[in-house]
Amino acid sequence: MNVTVTRALLSVSDKSGILDLARALDRYGVELVSTGGTAKAIRDAGLPVRDISDLTGFPEMMDGRVKTLHPVVHGGLLAVRDNPEHVASMGEHGIGAIDLVVVNLYPFAQTVAKGADRDEIIENIDIGGPSMVRSAAKNHAHVAIVTDPADYAALVEELDANAGATSLETRRRFAAKAYAATAAYDSAIAGWFASVDQGETLPQTLPLAFTRADTLRYGENPHQTAALYLPNTGATRGIAQGQQLQGKELSYNNYNDADAALELVSEFRDGPPTVVIVKHANPCGVATGDTLLEAYQAALACDSVSAFGGIIALNRPLDAETARAISGIFTEVVCAPDADAEARAIFAAKKNLRLIVTGELPDPARGGLAIKSIAGGLLVQSRDNGLLAAEELKVVTKRAPTEQELADCRFAWTVAKHVKSNAIVYAKDGSTAGVGAGQMNRLESARIAAWKAKDAAEKAGWAEPRTIGSAVASDAFFPFADGLMAAVEAGATAVIQPGGSIRDAEVIAAADEAGLAMVFTGMRHFRH
Repeated sequence: MNVTVTRALLSVSDKSGILDLARALDRYGVELVSTGGTAKAIRDAGLPVRDISDLTGFPEMMDGRVKTLHPVVHGGLLAVRDNPEHVASMGEHGIGAIDLVVVNLYPFAQTVAKGADRDEIIENIDIGGPSMVRSAAKNHAHVAIVTDPADYAALVEELDANAGATSLETRRRFAAKAYAATAAYDSAIAGWFASVDQGETLPQTLPLAFTRADTLRYGENPHQTAALYLPNTGATRGIAQGQQLQGKELSYNNYNDADAALELVSEFRDGPPTVVIVKHANPCGVATGDTLLEAYQAALACDSVSAFGGIIALNRPLDAETARAISGIFTEVVCAPDADAEARAIFAAKKNLRLIVTGELPDPARGGLAIKSIAGGLLVQSRDNGLLAAEELKVVTKRAPTEQELADCRFAWTVAKHVKSNAIVYAKDGSTAGVGAGQMNRLESARIAAWKAKDAAEKAGWAEPRTIGSAVASDAFFPFADGLMAAVEAGATAVIQPGGSIRDAEVIAAADEAGLAMVFTGMRHFRH
């Protein structure tokens, strides 16, 4: 059923495009009713407009808090036009039908984002706007509701195609979008009250509002659908906000792996040049160096087989030398804060390689929530943003680590935080030597990491694997001494682990007997 628009109510906070829309409505002889600043803008443009106070018979009052909350407004929106009782009530009380509502809401999220004080934030909670949106959307069989300026052009096209009328199909589509807009708006308000005003990390009701930014080719597997959603209230810049400079579109797995790489390299954002290579969300090579090229070469040497088709993240702008080296093997995605012109030109020859510049790297100490879906619900926790200061380490063996061993311990510990449990990471001289990830027991992870180090040494033509004289990190405690002994066999001389096992004394004794230096962190980094 088409509905001819004879009266429209316009009340917008964001006035972009509203005058062009008002002119289009005026061409069709639509009576324009408006409020406050919107009415002034329309009137100043030379268009006829009726103030809402003229319609209701009441002035706008209480600093604009009360202006549209009136039976004449909501009766005109909610009346079912083919219901005789509704029509009779409209006639009895002098209520005219409103066929179109154009509303966008007070900028609550933007007010929060700019750091406004509490009073200003509260004043930017819209009441009348959402009420009109919901009323019009409920009665979409007769009323069109537009909440997004991006839809103004579609509305005008609809009017042009239907001689000034709207179709039911379009009204239904606008109504669905309107309810999504009010839901997201209320979610932002509830989220602010819970997290900021009340200081609740895990509130009784978890308000979430995200808007689809992109539809992806498919999900983790080709038979799954997928999309990228961004939070409506803004977020720390991350891979989702990065700018893709070239290459085919990112897949679900690309985003997931690139996020893992970016999160890890961000741990080194204030450190020396660092390169992270990730495969299937696990780091397979991480290294620091005097230059990005040195760091990349060292990271690649850790596991050049797994690096094929991997994701690379850098903590410095990409330069030409490093770009040439990376171009030597097949790489899916490269993430960097920026890239110079020569580096971009080098990558331009690799049409399928995605290059993403992220700007400032995320802060590894930032807060926020980690959310995982399970059958029937969500698991929600605070982010693992635990960082370790040197003074928090506890030496538990007779021998204390040397300065270099301690540096390697801390490097290995930082990487292990981003490796799937059970995680074992060997590191030496600011570079990973071997990574054992995702095994069902810690002993196997230690053995796999050592085997990978041996394989890397053979491929590089080194005299010995880099596990010789290395530090080894375990993301959780060693429950038995066998995992520790596997690290000793691999050549490790220092160990960093959380501690806390009922067999700590046994493990410490084994470390002392082997001449190891071992430190406890008191912090676990399981990553499932």
